[in-house]
Amino acid sequence: MQLYNHLPMARVLSAVKDVRWAGANTANGAVELLQERGLQSKRIGLVGSIPFQHYQRMREKLPKAEFLDLSGKFRMLRTIKSEAEIERIRFASKLTDDSMRALAEGLKPGIREDELPALLEPVYLKAGGYAGIHFMTSMPMREPHFPVPAQFQSSRRLEKGDCLITEISGAYWGYSGQIHRTYSLGEGPTSGWRNLHDAAVEAFETLASVIKDGTSTREAEEAAEIIHRRGYTIYDDLIHGANQYPPIFQTRTTARHEGREIIFRENMVIVIQPNVITKDEKMGLQFGETLVVEKNGCESLNTFPREWIVCGV
Repeated sequence: MQLYNHLPMARVLSAVKDVRWAGANTANGAVELLQERGLQSKRIGLVGSIPFQHYQRMREKLPKAEFLDLSGKFRMLRTIKSEAEIERIRFASKLTDDSMRALAEGLKPGIREDELPALLEPVYLKAGGYAGIHFMTSMPMREPHFPVPAQFQSSRRLEKGDCLITEISGAYWGYSGQIHRTYSLGEGPTSGWRNLHDAAVEAFETLASVIKDGTSTREAEEAAEIIHRRGYTIYDDLIHGANQYPPIFQTRTTARHEGREIIFRENMVIVIQPNVITKDEKMGLQFGETLVVEKNGCESLNTFPREWIVCGV
C-alpha cells in the first residue's frame, strides 16, 4: 500500500499477514515483491484500477510475466457476504434509519438545504460510524426542476410546500447502509407527487417480492418495466449491491450498463432504489432501502417507515 501513515491500521484490519509499504513508487514496489516471490515469468492476476504508468512499469520490468485482469471475478466473490459482514451492514442500516428520523425531526421552513447534513452526521458519529453519502434536493412541489437527489446541496432556504428527495448512507467500519425517502414541509404530496411516489413504491415492492436466491437480473429488469407502463422512466441505477458491488443495472428500457446476466444468490446484500422520474426530467424521487437476498425472498435491513414523510404539520 502507498500511504505510509495508513500502514499501522492496515495491519490491524487486513486478513493478509504480510502488509507492507509499497515504497516511494508503487509500481517499483510491486515489481520488487513479484521478483522476491519468484513470479517473474508466471501468470499474475490484477485486481482493481491500476494506473497506466504502473501497468507499463510492470510490463517493462517483468516481460515474461502474463498479466490477467481478475477484477470482475474478484468483485463477484465479494458479493456474497459473510454473517459478520451482514451484521456490520445491519448496524450501518440502523444508523441510516436513525439519521432519517433526525432529518424528519429537524426539517423546518427557513433551514438551508446545505445545513441538512448537520442533522444527519451526528447520529453516525455518536455511534462510532461515519457518513457515507447524503444526496439531497429540495424544491417547491408545484415547481419541480430536478429529477435526482443531488450530490451537492444548494444554499436555498426550505419553505412550506417544498419536498426533499434523498439518498442517504450511514457507514460503519467499511460497510454502508442506504435508504431513500421523500419528505415534504407543511403539507402532504400534491397529486402529481403522490402518483410518482406510488409508482416508486410499487416498483420497489414488486422487485423485493420477485428477487430471491436464483432470480436473474433479467427477471428483475422485466419486473421493473412496471415503471414504464405507468408512464414514467428512471435516471439512477435500479439496483446495486451494497457498497456499489454488483449487480448494478437499470430497467430493460433504460439499460445504460454493458453487463452480463447475474444470478442473485443467498447472502448478497443489495439496494433496491427505483428513481422514478417524469420523461421531461423535471420531477423525480427515489424510494428504496438495503436488503439481504435469502432463499425464498428478501429481508430488509431498514425499519424506517416506507412512506412519504410530512414534516412541520
